[in-house]
Amino acid sequence: MGTNYKEELFEKMPIVGIIRNVSLEVIEEFLPYYKKAGLTTLEITMNSANACDIIKAIAEKHSDINVGAGTVCTMADLMMALDAGATFIVTPIMDVDVMKYCKDHAIPIFPGAFSPLEIYNANKLGATAVKIFPATQLGPGYIKDVLAPLNTIKLLPTGGVALDNIQSFFKAGAVGVGMGGSLFDKKMIDEKDYEALYNHFKSICDKVLEIR
Repeated sequence: MGTNYKEELFEKMPIVGIIRNVSLEVIEEFLPYYKKAGLTTLEITMNSANACDIIKAIAEKHSDINVGAGTVCTMADLMMALDAGATFIVTPIMDVDVMKYCKDHAIPIFPGAFSPLEIYNANKLGATAVKIFPATQLGPGYIKDVLAPLNTIKLLPTGGVALDNIQSFFKAGAVGVGMGGSLFDKKMIDEKDYEALYNHFKSICDKVLEIR
């Protein structure tokens, strides 16, 4: 039960696209546009319908992107996600058992934390990067303030990151960001306007490349 996580893919475009409750059929329709825009990392949340089937199908067919599992809160979630082929793990909270297992088995894990103490503890327990969640509540200024004393910790703000503020999160020192609804525009997906969706993806990627 190894992991095929490719760090260089995330380095290339440090955005984790978070998908919750979208069918495999629809994901397969827009995935070519996602990849063409330069996006490389996809998180399927475990509280989605058929999450494991979706992870398995994408992991088997798309080796050119990182496919991980999100909303992993328990060891049971973790085992199901890894069995399905998830190459990295994201949690909204920090479960010590989940953290320890991932560290011992060299599985990249992005645990959710909010306060400086939680962030510090998550890092100490082996976080690949700490998911600051919900980032929307305090914004980029919070990332900058936390990194002043905790400057060796990698932070991945998630929640509230959008086209208009993504650069400010990177300027504040984030190593990457997590994006859900602001990346996967529901209206464009519902209308199957994949050309518009591609342009939307691309404009977000361009913002990141510009600041780097």
